[in-house]
Amino acid sequence: MRILERTAFWETYGSSDDLPSAMLRARIYEARHLGAVRLERHRLDNPAGVAASYEAMVTVLAAASVM
Repeated sequence: MRILERTAFWETYGSSDDLPSAMLRARIYEARHLGAVRLERHRLDNPAGVAASYEAMVTVLAAASVM
């Protein structure tokens, strides 16, 4: 995942706030992005990258579940 993409997203979308709904929405967007990254890594025949995306998704979903 590229930090620049996240920065560009938030610059366009607007700054996030600390409301639980905004934080959950941010996690959902992050999970969606990770899904797209996983598909691209699969398309590019990058099995190590695909495997790493599962760990990243677990982290994002765990953060979303405590909200």
